[in-house]
Amino acid sequence: MKPSRVEFLQGTLDMLVLRTLALRPLHGYGIAQAIRQTTDAAIQVEAGSLYPALQRLELQCLVTARWEVSERNRRTRIYRLTAAGRKRLHAEVSRWESFVQAVTQVLHPKPAEE
Repeated sequence: MKPSRVEFLQGTLDMLVLRTLALRPLHGYGIAQAIRQTTDAAIQVEAGSLYPALQRLELQCLVTARWEVSERNRRTRIYRLTAAGRKRLHAEVSRWESFVQAVTQVLHPKPAEE
């Protein structure tokens, strides 16, 4: 059974992109493929969402981008996480984990004490 596609919560894409770039510098298509592979295709980032997110992250100085020649001898824009991006990633992951914990408490409430 194929996993169903997951819809993004506000701000989730930026966190996923930052986390992906924490592993290694990548071009846009590589970022989308890494997220897809890591999630067993449950999350598929479309170009129409990814590239505006990369531009936004670059304007916030959370990533840098530079044109380089790829292994296939093509010019490609490679994105790298900055120190500020690492700091933001840490904050976003902490916030996300708190959110997940809160949702878990709603889904699996502890029995009320009497």
